[in-house]
Amino acid sequence: MKSRVEDTITRHKNGYNCAQAVVCTYCDLLGAEEQAAFCMSEGFGAGMGNMESTCGALSGAVMLAGLKSSDGNMEAPKTKGKTYVLSKEITRRFQEKCGATVCKELKGIETGKPKYDCADCIRTAAAIAEDVLFGEE
Repeated sequence: MKSRVEDTITRHKNGYNCAQAVVCTYCDLLGAEEQAAFCMSEGFGAGMGNMESTCGALSGAVMLAGLKSSDGNMEAPKTKGKTYVLSKEITRRFQEKCGATVCKELKGIETGKPKYDCADCIRTAAAIAEDVLFGEE
């Protein structure tokens, strides 16, 4: 697969939030419609709406893990464990690379010392998603 990391930045520059930029760039590879992905990820931008929680770009990458590995069987789901493994690996790598997973810490809201800006978080989350979710294809 040709890398789409820079496509995430284009979407972000066009007004998508961090989560939307990541999810919408790859959703077609996983059978999801972009408008549905755009809508479902809207509340996850800016650290779940107000820079107080998990980075939106990371949340978007974890959403992709669910799209990738879930069997979609709502009567008897059997794939949660696999999705959790992928999600944990994405989160671990993001934490290792960025030094935090919480938006306000990444942006330095309380300290005044930013670790990563949104574009860097988006690039990092997208690159990790590509490696973890699509690297073996």
